Amino acid sequence: MPSPRPSFPLWLRFLDETAKIVTVLTAAVCLYTRSAGVIYFAAGSLACTLSAKLVKMAIRQERPAHGRKATYGMPSTHASACTFFAAYIPLASLYLPLHPSLDPLAVYAPMGIVPWASMIVLSRVWLGHHTWPQVVAGTAFGIGFASLWFKLWVDNVGGVKTLGEEVEELVNSLLGTPRVVAA
Repeated sequence: MPSPRPSFPLWLRFLDETAKIVTVLTAAVCLYTRSAGVIYFAAGSLACTLSAKLVKMAIRQERPAHGRKATYGMPSTHASACTFFAAYIPLASLYLPLHPSLDPLAVYAPMGIVPWASMIVLSRVWLGHHTWPQVVAGTAFGIGFASLWFKLWVDNVGGVKTLGEEVEELVNSLLGTPRVVAA
C-alpha cells in the first residue's frame, strides 16, 4: 500500500507542478514568436529531457526510499531540464540578438528564470523525489547539454541555424506576417 501523500506548503506544491507550467509557457513563446531560435531552444530542452531519461534508464539508481515516485532517480530529469533553461537563456540573452517580436525587456528574463530553476531543482530533494547527488548530476547534465546545444546553434553546425532562419522566413511569408528587421 502506498504511503499517504505528505502535506507540503503551497509554494512547494507549486514547484512540484512546474513541468506543466514551463511546458505551456515554452509552447506559448514558440507560437507567439515563431522564431527559429526559440523553437530550436525548445527542441533542445526536449532533447535534454529525453537524453537524461535514457541516462537514468542506463544507470538505474533508485530514488529515495521515502519518495513517492517509482521510476529511477539518477540523474534528476527535472534538474536537467530546469538547468537547461537556466543555462541556455542567459547565453542567448548575452550572445544572440533579441528576436524582433520580443519586448526589449526580454533580455532580463534570466533574472527570473535562473532563481526559479534553482528553486525547482532544490524542491526535488525537499519533496523527496531525489537525493542531492541525483539533482547535482541532473544539474551538471542540463548545463552541459545547454552549452553544447547553444554552441551548435551559434556555430551553425550542419546548417541548423541557416535552415531554421529559412523555415522561419517561409512560415512568416505563408502566414502573411511582415518580416520585422531588427535595428
